[in-house]
Amino acid sequence: MTHVVTDACIQCKYTDCVEVCPVDCFKEGPNFLVIDPDECIDCAVCVAECPVNAICAEEDVMAEHACFIDLNVELAKIWPVISSSKDALPEAEQWKERAGKLAYLER
Repeated sequence: MTHVVTDACIQCKYTDCVEVCPVDCFKEGPNFLVIDPDECIDCAVCVAECPVNAICAEEDVMAEHACFIDLNVELAKIWPVISSSKDALPEAEQWKERAGKLAYLER
């Protein structure tokens, strides 16, 4: 089992999770992070670090976020590894409480 980044990350891209990951399984896109399921060791340390609760275990992904399981797999194959934290996106505070952000995902 692995962990999955869901839509709460879109337009925010907080990277607190990246800093604690022991295996560098996070990949970075323009406005979203994903977890590479082939690299994730299911340690769960990233879950508590996410300020917008965007990360959960695959088995705990809610039905409305099920597409994010495949999306993490797909994008992890093409996006580069991010292994150190950086500032969140400039509009992160405005976006962090919004739901249904899939339409804003930049590939």
